[in-house]
Amino acid sequence: MSSPAITTIIKMVESLPDELQEQVVEHVRAYLAELEEEKLWDTSFKRTENNLVAAARKAKAEIAAGLSSPMDYEQL
Repeated sequence: MSSPAITTIIKMVESLPDELQEQVVEHVRAYLAELEEEKLWDTSFKRTENNLVAAARKAKAEIAAGLSSPMDYEQL
C-alpha cells in the first residue's frame, strides 16, 4: 500500500512524457543514493564521535600548554 506522498509522486511522473519520466527516475535514484551515503556517514560519525571529541580536547590542551606548533603545509 502506497502512502499519499508516493501516490502523488506517481501521478506527477505519469503525467510526463516517457523521456522525462526516465530523467526523473535517474534523478530520484541519485538522490536516494546520496541519502544512503549521508545515513552511512551519520552512523559512522556517531560511532566515532567520542573519539573525535577526545582528540579535539587533547589538541586544545596541547595548544594551551604550548606543546604544538602551526602546521607547515609545505612539508605535507
